[in-house]
Amino acid sequence: MAGSPKNGYCPMKMNRCKVWKLLLALSLLCSVAGRGQEAVGELRGRVWSQATGKAVAGATAVLPQLNQSVFTDDKGEFVFQGLAYGAYELVVFEVGKATWQQEVALEEPVLEVEVALRELAVELDAVEVQAEREATFGVARLRAVEGTSIYEGKKSEVVVLEAIAANLSANNPRQIFARVTGLNIWESDGAGLQLGIGGRGLSPNRTSNFNTRQNGYDISADALGYPESYYTPPAEALARIEVVRGAASLQYGTQFGGLLNFVFKRPPKEKPFEAVSRQTVGAFGYFGSFNSVAGTLGDGQFSYYAFYNRRQGDGWRPNAGFQLDNGFAALQFRPGERLSIGLEATVMGYLAQQPGGLTDAFFEQNPRQSIRDRNWFQIKWNLLAMTLDYRFTDRTRLNVRSFGLMARRQSLGALTPINNIDFGGNRTLIDGAFNNLGTEARVLHRYKWMGQEHTFVVGVRGYRGHSDAQQGDGSDGDGPDFEFLNPGDVEGSAYDFPSTNLAAFAEHIFTLSPTLTLTPGLRMEYIKTAASGYYKQRVFDAAGNLIVENREEEELGRSRSLLLMGLGVAYKPRPGVEWYSNVSQNYRAINFTDLRIDNPNGRVDPNIQDERGFTADFGFRFRKERSIYLDVTAFQVLYRDRIGLLLRSDEPPLFNDYRLRTNIADARILGVEGFCEWEILRYFAPADSLSSLSLFVNAALIDARYINTQDNSIRGRRVELAPPVMVRTGLSWQWRQFRLGGSLAYTSEHFTDATNARRTSSAVNGAIPAYMVADLSAGYRWRMFSLELSCNNLFDAAYFTRRADAYPGPGIIPADGRSWFLTLGVKI
Repeated sequence: MAGSPKNGYCPMKMNRCKVWKLLLALSLLCSVAGRGQEAVGELRGRVWSQATGKAVAGATAVLPQLNQSVFTDDKGEFVFQGLAYGAYELVVFEVGKATWQQEVALEEPVLEVEVALRELAVELDAVEVQAEREATFGVARLRAVEGTSIYEGKKSEVVVLEAIAANLSANNPRQIFARVTGLNIWESDGAGLQLGIGGRGLSPNRTSNFNTRQNGYDISADALGYPESYYTPPAEALARIEVVRGAASLQYGTQFGGLLNFVFKRPPKEKPFEAVSRQTVGAFGYFGSFNSVAGTLGDGQFSYYAFYNRRQGDGWRPNAGFQLDNGFAALQFRPGERLSIGLEATVMGYLAQQPGGLTDAFFEQNPRQSIRDRNWFQIKWNLLAMTLDYRFTDRTRLNVRSFGLMARRQSLGALTPINNIDFGGNRTLIDGAFNNLGTEARVLHRYKWMGQEHTFVVGVRGYRGHSDAQQGDGSDGDGPDFEFLNPGDVEGSAYDFPSTNLAAFAEHIFTLSPTLTLTPGLRMEYIKTAASGYYKQRVFDAAGNLIVENREEEELGRSRSLLLMGLGVAYKPRPGVEWYSNVSQNYRAINFTDLRIDNPNGRVDPNIQDERGFTADFGFRFRKERSIYLDVTAFQVLYRDRIGLLLRSDEPPLFNDYRLRTNIADARILGVEGFCEWEILRYFAPADSLSSLSLFVNAALIDARYINTQDNSIRGRRVELAPPVMVRTGLSWQWRQFRLGGSLAYTSEHFTDATNARRTSSAVNGAIPAYMVADLSAGYRWRMFSLELSCNNLFDAAYFTRRADAYPGPGIIPADGRSWFLTLGVKI
């Protein structure tokens, strides 16, 4: 400020200090007086279609430098009030129309602008625009058409990372997904190494019930035989996370959960070079380093983005240290206006020691203790993808994605029940290798018929997977020695699991009127899975000596063809209001771990079958400019022959508890989930862009029961891993470049098996008690620098979210206690 001492320096002599204080006071008075006389006006506009000459209702007008946006009314008109005189960049866009962008100068009380939107000539990244438009909120929705995908009439959510106050360095899922409704979140580590989320009664185990993607292509181990995700992209690299519920089965796969897509940040459009570096330190020896470079060269023809992420720490519990390295590079080439070619590569690896599970008694005694010190887990993940976008005409677009995965997961340790002492000896080593190739191609076309705009997409998918799984004896030491003692003839089992998938799909938006759309769709699938290998049956005496060993060879194969159908309806009576409904069939193939894994805590029914069913949604969305966002959905999920876990015991004299994985029964899940976010200050003073105060509430009520079964032990029981009540709420305050946010998460008691057992000796089965966790995050940006501080589990609650039958257990896996993180960032 003019007249203030440099760097806040006040001379030591009293008279000189008084002079500086006087000058400072005069400067403040002048500044206030100047602001009081600052001229303000309003910017008005009318938006109409160049093709029809009619007003365009529901279009979005944006002033990017002020982060303000408004919708046009029924007459196609919009207004920005309380603007200081000066030049502004005005952007106007609407689905199916080319974006209008122009600099305007406000030099009088009222400036009126005429905006003529022409038909779409270049397809934009609508999700990016949508996220920018809704950046006031931490969650947005996908538009009816995004790129070459259709989301009309579907339940969709978009987490906008830049708009939330969260611990991004540690990938804290409780904060990142706080605004996504109905998710049960497993917390297995304090650094976000593995993401475990499930919704609407689905198991959160490594997010296996979602079709998990990165920038639109698969990243799970094996999309058919083993759809578990051991790799989670770092939140610091993400622009948004897209979640589409079960209706995504028609375009992205058959899963009941739907689609989960991690979208990375894009290079700046007009900067040849941009660098970001974020360094984080935290409790329990945590250190995180995220560094990225990006830019656009040659008049937009060439762009690049790359990052390196390092995370390491000692863990909240003993024997819980970890270290992770993750690198990514993306190149984009646009030789012309119609063609874009992209190449992406991902490399990730981590090593983690696992402290094992606890019994209920051990957890109540001290949840931080560890009684396993020889368990280790190692992951190596390599992804390569190539994308092609081509615009045949202004209304027809092609997208092709080809991807490949070379990955490996290895677990080493004692799998005996946690209530048994580990006396040493050989550990169990499970080694899985995954090699997959896939290609998806889709064409989206827009056309006019009977005066309305219609859109359809058709696509095909080809996928070939090959997984190797071996289980046998590892070393008797304490370290991460991932080598079999007898690699040519392992003691447990050795299998090859090839899989083939061919699919074709189509969806069509029929616009019946300007306010009503109908979206039917179908998907045809051919799935072939097989297993080839052997397993050994071994019998030991009481002293641990091998008495009998039998080797059984197996050749298994299964082919199936199926047709999935769905229908969606959307009704938008006026801008900002939408009623939507859809129903879609779902299907889930059995995993290869359901065929052969030797685990003393769990067993698999040899006659286990695939799951079938459907999901249905009926919802309401409401938006009032940038002040209120509301999305409420009632849903039903029906599983036929749902695969789940039953508590069983060995025959006398052992009576050991174990979990049997089998087709339990049909399951019926009903629920209501809702999200509301209220921008309090902008509700009362929409023109104020300097500060905001946001309150959100995310709640889900679920009634999940087993039906159509003669087994009295499970009939009418609650579906496992389906909490009846989940509530997450938070308050976020932002003033200029300072942001402060707090959140509270509550999950009610639920069960881990279909019999609803409350407690067992091995702790593999039992209830998960209700828990409540609070988090607090703050951040400040000054020019190119940023400073962030987070405190997770603010009140140091002792709780757990899962009981594991294998790694990282077996037994209760305690969630981390109170921890803090401090991040210093720079962006140039």
